[in-house]
Amino acid sequence: MADVGPILTIRTTVKMALIQDNLSDALKKLKITTTDSTADSLEGCLDCLLQALAQNNMETSEKIQKSGVLQVFASLLMPQSSCTAKVANIIAEVARNEFMRNPCVDAGLVPPLVQLLNCKDQEILLQTGRALGNICYDSHTLQSQLINMGVIPTLVKLLGIHCQNAALTEMCLVAFGNLAELESSKEQFAYTNIAEELVKLFKKQIEHDKKEMIFEVLAPLAENDVIKLQLVEAGLVECLLEIVQKTVDSDREDDIAELKTASDLMVLLLLGDESMQKLFEGGKGSVFQRVLSWIPSNSHQLQLAGALAIANFARNDGNCIHMVDNGIVQILMDLLDRHVEDGNVTVQHAALSALRNLAIPVVNKAKMLSAGVAETVLKFLRSEMPPVQFKLLGTLRMLIDAQAEAAEQLGKNIKLVERLVEWCEAKDHAGVMGESNRLLSALIRHSKSKDVIRTIVQSGGIKHLVTMATSEHVIMQNEALVALALIAALELVTAEKDLENAQLVQILHRLLSDDRSAPEIKYNSMVLICALIGSEPLQKEVQSMAFLEVVSKLRSHENKTVAQQASLTEQRLAVES
Repeated sequence: MADVGPILTIRTTVKMALIQDNLSDALKKLKITTTDSTADSLEGCLDCLLQALAQNNMETSEKIQKSGVLQVFASLLMPQSSCTAKVANIIAEVARNEFMRNPCVDAGLVPPLVQLLNCKDQEILLQTGRALGNICYDSHTLQSQLINMGVIPTLVKLLGIHCQNAALTEMCLVAFGNLAELESSKEQFAYTNIAEELVKLFKKQIEHDKKEMIFEVLAPLAENDVIKLQLVEAGLVECLLEIVQKTVDSDREDDIAELKTASDLMVLLLLGDESMQKLFEGGKGSVFQRVLSWIPSNSHQLQLAGALAIANFARNDGNCIHMVDNGIVQILMDLLDRHVEDGNVTVQHAALSALRNLAIPVVNKAKMLSAGVAETVLKFLRSEMPPVQFKLLGTLRMLIDAQAEAAEQLGKNIKLVERLVEWCEAKDHAGVMGESNRLLSALIRHSKSKDVIRTIVQSGGIKHLVTMATSEHVIMQNEALVALALIAALELVTAEKDLENAQLVQILHRLLSDDRSAPEIKYNSMVLICALIGSEPLQKEVQSMAFLEVVSKLRSHENKTVAQQASLTEQRLAVES
């Protein structure tokens, strides 16, 4: 049998050479004769360019750029011209190369391409969309220009008109996916019927890839609260619940991915206040009930989404009170119990977030404490995961607010207090460190218990409360000063050495001298000074630092409460000196 390999290679080489020769001719003709050329001769030249691009896109694109033909294309982009679709196709092909994008912009191709989005010819629309998409790919600056030129309402309208054309629909979705990442686009999208069109399109889809493409547009759009509500009203939630129901028991990779995307998007929709309240429907809504049923499921993804959904529903007192009265606490505690040993960290975090939010209304605290929430939360004290530690601390702090008995019980728990003191030094995790300090302070403030103070002193917690008094956050400074004042009033002798070592007196002098200190900080610092002079070593420190001078200046403070406390403190210091 004859060896045809060399013959084919020769033929291919000859063919390539011919295409390159034809390309050079075509570029010359296009540049010189566009105004005089007939449609047929123009089309021949354009076909030649497309053929060359198909053979070697990069090399051909370079030749097109050097020839100066790009500027010519701007005049050929007319809706009524038979060549327009081919010109737009050529632009789309050359703009696949990054180095060609700026030359396309400089040649003035963007404005005429944007104008073409208003034409009715589907092939022109498709190639125009491709061209604009490739030119503006990965450039927020150019995408912003497109937004300012009004492409969003135009593209949304196109999606509605041409929803039967798969290629055009895909082009619109790719464009939406790119533009929706920009914050400036969301306001424009909110003034269109994008939600309605996407939900309508979504309902028709059977293939996983097509649904995924729509999901990729929905996710960034759903970050906008107005669009969230529009998507809820357009019926997206029902679509998402249906996907969850169909995919929950499947092991197929596509179904698992779809389940995750649908449940994540559901949680995102609940982040908007209006959309969340609409779906809650006073706790009787079918959506709320369905989401509730996710929590006991065996799917970690649904457990996570269910707990996050409850955390989102628990963003106002009315919802929180209703959910606690209707048994949500036990459902969340059961979920946490399933994740104590080698549990899923994201599920732990989500369930604790939900419990923390539910514990905010005053009427819920006692109910949740008697249900055993504190005991359940304490099971996660061993966790080494900062996100879980952070939510655990926040939940306990919310629970003991104004609950003296619970604060005392927890404050005498040596394991808890020792862990708090350890976390007060977690410099790599500012959130955990801050919450640990706040919980230490809260245990003292709400219990007002000598036993709690003794436990905290023994565990080495005093120095952290003193450091907390220097926090950049006024609320934390204040909480620390109130806790320290209670320590000084109830257990000064026990805490005396630690307060001295932590240089509390020097810190108070600094807070009172600093004009930037808030009025409540000055007030509580003076209350604390009055309490500290009951200790001989601390009194000596106070006398050595000329507090009288600083305090006497505060008698003329614009805040009357501060001025009054300054007078009282001055009298007290004068007596003791």
